Amino acid sequence: MLHYFGYFAAIFIGLALGIMGGGGSILTVPVLVYLMGVNPVLSTAYSLFVVGSTSVVGAAGYFRKGLVSLPTAVVFLAPSLASVFLVRKVLMPALPHELFTVGGLVFTKDLLVLVAFAVLMVVAAVSMIRSQPASAVPDDRLPNRPLNYPLILGIGLVVGALTGFVGAGGGFLIIPALVLGARLPMKLAVGTSLAIIALNSLIGFTGDLSAGTPIAWPFILGFLAFALGGIVLGTYLARFIPGAKLKPAFGWFTLAMGTFILTKELLFHHS
Repeated sequence: MLHYFGYFAAIFIGLALGIMGGGGSILTVPVLVYLMGVNPVLSTAYSLFVVGSTSVVGAAGYFRKGLVSLPTAVVFLAPSLASVFLVRKVLMPALPHELFTVGGLVFTKDLLVLVAFAVLMVVAAVSMIRSQPASAVPDDRLPNRPLNYPLILGIGLVVGALTGFVGAGGGFLIIPALVLGARLPMKLAVGTSLAIIALNSLIGFTGDLSAGTPIAWPFILGFLAFALGGIVLGTYLARFIPGAKLKPAFGWFTLAMGTFILTKELLFHHS
């Protein structure tokens, strides 16, 4: 029965991505773990595939409108792709099942992934709730500012490692980095972010494939089909629903989900 909710949630993930241009993918891992019963570490691999594929669709739309800054994407992707691939191919398979104990709670690899993911959800939720309007960086000042290469390279490394470890796109980190570090206008930052997330996630997923992670293709392709259906619907609805209005509400929902995961995994882990 939960599986049906899982496929419905996949449509919802696509809807959020279609309307807001990002954010929905942060729900992929919780949906796979709690509704589909997939192991948390394997869920991060599946999530990379789903997030990467859906972001390709989103990025293609922005690319057609000329809203992807390729030079910025290249600077960001160089460190990001290296770190995401190494995390998926080397670090994740090398981590032992039991990592450490805090009090009576044994931190396994699965538990660490879920806790790290929930913390990421809470941070992402706060950034969505407090999201700045698109006019926060005046466009007329943009061309006069040089690219802040150290900032973009540094955030690229961090985003790559995070993407690899928890299987999330990290758009909420990438977009501020592009707006503040690369001085991109908001729409250009969203399009460039989707292109970065698409490549980051899919390269991370190839790390899993080359590490021999078993992939249930019929299952994951079915899940992706529902998410893509949601994106098509969301892109259509975006004409009538402003994404900026929806973002804080989605942020509160994400905050509730992150809090639920932390509470369940840390306080009721043995029950």
